[in-house]
Amino acid sequence: MSRLIYKERPAAGAPEGLLVLHHGRGADERDLLGLADVLDPAQRLHVVTPRAPLTIPGWPGHHWYVVPRVGYPDPETFFAARTALAGLHDELWERTGLGPEQTILGGFSMGSVMSYALGLDPERPAPAGILAFSGFVPTVDGWQPSLADRRDLRAFIAHGRNDPIMDVGFARAAQELLEAGGLDVTYLESDAAHHIDPSHVPAAVAWVRDTLPRTVGMTG
Repeated sequence: MSRLIYKERPAAGAPEGLLVLHHGRGADERDLLGLADVLDPAQRLHVVTPRAPLTIPGWPGHHWYVVPRVGYPDPETFFAARTALAGLHDELWERTGLGPEQTILGGFSMGSVMSYALGLDPERPAPAGILAFSGFVPTVDGWQPSLADRRDLRAFIAHGRNDPIMDVGFARAAQELLEAGGLDVTYLESDAAHHIDPSHVPAAVAWVRDTLPRTVGMTG
């Protein structure tokens, strides 16, 4: 698979962390770029927004994997996207000098799924946090989330009870799974549909700040 296209919003000064935001189905690398200044108003972090590798005839935008059934990504396209994202994350860590422990993987909808997929992958390093708006921990043949080796990972889960695309039960299941694994989970629900609820944003801003505190990245 070819290298992923992405956009960046640099930190205002020396970056104190890395925030990678993965877009949802039918969008592109520009979709969540504006969220960078919302989640990181002080511009402490280097923010990267990749474009998913797939296009589907009749659908606008880009996609991370084929969807035979919500919650259960197609294995072939899922693993291809996982490999491409792993390569991008590795490249970003090397280029910026910021490591996984200074990184939040986040996203919306299908992008949250990929954040879980990379953040909980037993073959990948644990990031500092996973920021999941309206997503789920995927069920894929040949892939299992690893929790025992990433107890320091923090998660932020936000979902709407009126989501017609990804049922709120997925978010509740993710919360239960991660908390049972000993992870620190911040969980928010509202009456929203399939979108990022503005009422959840202040808590997300505080969570990002607390997950990548100002001391991180300033000891070198």
